[in-house]
Amino acid sequence: MDKFLQVRRELLLLLSFYSFTASAQTASLEGRVLDEQTSKPVPGVLVKITGTAFLKETDAEGHFSFSGNLPLREQLLEFSRSTYFTKRYPVIISEEQKNLETIYLKPDLLEVQQQTAVISLSDQELDEEDGGYVNVSGLLQASRDIFLNAAAFDFSPAFFRPRGYDSQYSTLLINGVEMNKFFNGRPQWSNWGGLNDVQRNQVFSRGLDPSDVAFGSIAGTTNIIMRASEYAPGGKISLAAANRAYSGRLMGSYHTGMNEAGWAFSISVARRFAEESYIDGSIYDANSFFASIEKKFNDTHSLNFSGFYTPNIRGKNSPNTREVYELKGNRYNSYWGFQEGEIRNSRTRKIQEPVLMLNHFWKLSNKASLNTNLAYQFGKVGNSRIDYGASRLVTGPNGEEIFVGGGSNPDPAYYQKMPSYFLRNATDPDYRSAYLAQEDFLADGQLDWQALYLANQTSTAAGGNALYVLYEDRSDDRQLSANSILRSELNTHLTLNATLNFRVLESDNFANVLDLFGAQAWLDVDSFSEGSEAQNNLLTPNRLVGEDDRFKYSYELSAETVDAFAQLQYFSKTVDSYVGAEASYTAYQRNGLFQNGNFPDNSLGKSELLDFKNYGIKGGVVYKFSGRHILDLDVGYFTKPPVLQNSFSNSRQNNLVVQNLESENITSIDLGYIFRSSFLKGRITGFYGNFQDGTELSFYFADGISGLGRGNTTAFVQEVLTGIDRRHLGMEFGFEVPVTSTLKLKAAGSIGEYIYSSNPRLYLTSDDFTETRELGKSFLRNYHVPGGPQRVGQIGFEYRDPDYWWIASTFNYFSHAFIDVAPLTRTKNFVTDADELPIVDYDPGTAKNLLQQEQLDDYTLLNLVGGKSWRLKDKYVGVFFSINNLLDSEYVTGGYEQSRNVNYTLLKEDRERENSLFGPKYWFGLGTTYYAHVYLRF
Repeated sequence: MDKFLQVRRELLLLLSFYSFTASAQTASLEGRVLDEQTSKPVPGVLVKITGTAFLKETDAEGHFSFSGNLPLREQLLEFSRSTYFTKRYPVIISEEQKNLETIYLKPDLLEVQQQTAVISLSDQELDEEDGGYVNVSGLLQASRDIFLNAAAFDFSPAFFRPRGYDSQYSTLLINGVEMNKFFNGRPQWSNWGGLNDVQRNQVFSRGLDPSDVAFGSIAGTTNIIMRASEYAPGGKISLAAANRAYSGRLMGSYHTGMNEAGWAFSISVARRFAEESYIDGSIYDANSFFASIEKKFNDTHSLNFSGFYTPNIRGKNSPNTREVYELKGNRYNSYWGFQEGEIRNSRTRKIQEPVLMLNHFWKLSNKASLNTNLAYQFGKVGNSRIDYGASRLVTGPNGEEIFVGGGSNPDPAYYQKMPSYFLRNATDPDYRSAYLAQEDFLADGQLDWQALYLANQTSTAAGGNALYVLYEDRSDDRQLSANSILRSELNTHLTLNATLNFRVLESDNFANVLDLFGAQAWLDVDSFSEGSEAQNNLLTPNRLVGEDDRFKYSYELSAETVDAFAQLQYFSKTVDSYVGAEASYTAYQRNGLFQNGNFPDNSLGKSELLDFKNYGIKGGVVYKFSGRHILDLDVGYFTKPPVLQNSFSNSRQNNLVVQNLESENITSIDLGYIFRSSFLKGRITGFYGNFQDGTELSFYFADGISGLGRGNTTAFVQEVLTGIDRRHLGMEFGFEVPVTSTLKLKAAGSIGEYIYSSNPRLYLTSDDFTETRELGKSFLRNYHVPGGPQRVGQIGFEYRDPDYWWIASTFNYFSHAFIDVAPLTRTKNFVTDADELPIVDYDPGTAKNLLQQEQLDDYTLLNLVGGKSWRLKDKYVGVFFSINNLLDSEYVTGGYEQSRNVNYTLLKEDRERENSLFGPKYWFGLGTTYYAHVYLRF
């Protein structure tokens, strides 16, 4: 009964917003926080009076102070900062000024070394523009959560997504400025890759948990604080070697701390490189630069400038069929070949996007602060590839223009070059050609650059144009962001957070010629079209382009968003709760710079303006039965605008807007139980996420499309799916048992089911047919959402020696991963012949087997990590090592069905072959990989 009365009293306090209580009187409290090992000040430590709204942050000298209506009597201070052990300190607050003795924080060297390593171990995942995986770095601040620690360090190499959520459902901020891209909604992590040493001060909010700087999203919110005054004085240099995303890394950083004149300076540089990493031909070349200057004008105003630039080039890896894997193994990559003895990758991703930030911090009073930020990002992103659809202009017998010519697909793993192609005819297999193809593929199987030069030289000598060209799909972006973030302590128990944000983007998109392979020009027409429809730009017909020229397409995208967010947080000894709300306006528009021959009336100039009004509300409560038993509930509902890439059905050619385009509706509920004791601590959480009215857009060449007329069934199409619903349901857990003061056992895992819960609408557009092909429903309900394993588990141990060395090992299990299905084969087109009549020999039982979603095999990975640090007077030397997949297990991380054969007859014929010509393509996991680094802190 007493417990009930106490809870009721606190809830009444929350609802009536009492400003003061009898125990809240004018008082002051101040102190200083130092590093236990170095005795240097520790800036950026969050100091909280538990059970209240009072929260401060230590300055550059480690000082903090509270004043005003503080709760009197005995209280508990909590000191927390990334890379340090959290410390709880009892204190008696009285009406007199209280000066605490110096507070020493003990560095968590294991976390320091793991944080240095985790991004390095995961660069390949972070840079995947199409992967959508929640970045493991975003989990670092929560690494003391046992499950999130496992997700960050052990589950991520298997492309595990916590709760199955794509990274567009996470929010990433730097100094309070959102960095998620308009184009795909995801953070572009390589924009700040390599700057590990200046990214350790991160504030992470799990799921919909309250964040002081943003409404956030269901996959969590991360704010990386990169202020000059937030770094402890000193420097660090490190050297690393690995065999995964890159082979070597050099890093260095130095921070002055705040000097007596009120200035703080910080700098960090890094280089990562690999001529070839674990995957064949996967080149890596990245440099990173960071500088920050902060001026503290007085006790109420400071101004910080930060700039970072991380230009990087990465060679991509090809997904492969089972046939290719069985012949060449899991390191094979068809995108590269030797040119004059050097590795050259045809598909590289090049990113050059510097970011400049100006941050103003204003202490309005002892209870309120206002942070105003301005950021500008500009630069370019390019993705290269080879085009072989060349044309030569000739005049027909009646004076008409005819385009002839073209090269062959240079991909060494192209289906017509594989042994299976020559055995495709079961009644008349060509064994000799199949054998020769296999021997050739085994002997080399890489891209023949010299053949491309020879073909272009031959064509030029005959008076023709280039047959092959290397080009890049370019996006040159300019984005301006501005916001203000308010934090105010309304009273002892209540805090208000509010933000106002504005972002605007101007994006220039085009294809850019990189290399003509010895030729002088390329004819800028579409070789798959005829007459005026073949012109990529009717304003400059039959244009010959050279290197560094635009061709194929050219258009601009503009986007802007304005959003406001407010949140109230209530704190007490027994109940913490919050409620937050957000409202936003987002607008998109396309402006065509080329007049495309297939769409002469709908390609040049501006499209209609797309605008979306969205809102969100969330709330939660933490009920503390005691210090050992805690119940945590979060509930949220919000709408999310479609991302820019899914708003126009074919933005490279026309202004067509996706039909029935809607904002996505998202509901999230999670309920967790946290247990803490001397013999066991952990968390178990059940979660539910419901997504409605999603949109997806895909591009591919399909064979077997009905209703095109004249016996034609093939086309390069844009597949548009609208009304996609998904349900994510499951639980996650993590437990830790301290066997001794130095040894602990741990277990973690997640059991989930992520499925499509609707049959979305599907339609096709293409320049091969004039009318939109409406195909009705795609029957995807109850198919599994692809994207890594949906069930994972871990057991392991960790040993920390008092002499600052440690070792840990985990055994990890992965299951229930599914490949991505082809939605077009789940429509009425699958059962319809070219004449739009039902397929005669259609068998429902066979069709069910053909359309069954493939579940990937279960697998296990054994990982080992360790490290050691030494103190040399006032300097520290440390080493760290990590070995992933110690037993060299072979496994598949993901894959997708090729959408080539899209009706029953063609798919059945292909599946009945010993090796399908268009079987699923897979990404294969890495074998044993290592990472090791040594560092010096001074």
